[in-house]
Amino acid sequence: MVKRMFNVTAHWDDEAGVFYSDSDIVGLHIEAGTIEEFEAVMMDVAPSLVIANHVSKDELASSAPEDLIPAILWQRPTGKAA
Repeated sequence: MVKRMFNVTAHWDDEAGVFYSDSDIVGLHIEAGTIEEFEAVMMDVAPSLVIANHVSKDELASSAPEDLIPAILWQRPTGKAA
């Protein structure tokens, strides 16, 4: 059984006025003006990026679909910007 766990963190950039992502998911780069927009993009894009960039063709062919679903650890930032 293949288990995958990834982390996504949102940081606030005062100068740019956006939340930006820090993640171990290859290809995930998010910038959003609100944390709600950030979360929407993350939920839409992150799972498919995990499949595209962290799962081999052999794993896709030999694993049950439920074993390929990633666990994405996400916690809303705390503080003034959030």
